[in-house]
Amino acid sequence: MLIGELATASGLSREALRFYEQQGLIRSRRLGNGYRVYPSEVVMLVHYIRTAQQLGFTLAEIGHSVPIIWEAPDPGPAIARVLREKLVEIDARIAALQGLREQLEQRLALDCPLTEKT
Repeated sequence: MLIGELATASGLSREALRFYEQQGLIRSRRLGNGYRVYPSEVVMLVHYIRTAQQLGFTLAEIGHSVPIIWEAPDPGPAIARVLREKLVEIDARIAALQGLREQLEQRLALDCPLTEKT
């Protein structure tokens, strides 16, 4: 399928698709006239990329997980593993933010919040 067809099927702009290709997330082959041609399964891959971004994955993380998922005989468990790893990371970030929040709360109780508590 040509880039315009992929844009219509995926709901993304041609520019976004070109960006994904520049980032190595999707691939096309070029026709003699320079047109990009994408395999039909790229539509599903683009939907995966968009969903992963909405779930908080960076493009670098997505780029790392795509080969793992696409090369798996059954992608379901591979996707679940990637999501579990992200959940662990998010939990760690929440814990770190909670610790920071507690420190800020303690400092607000001081006469001068920027000095160390003695």
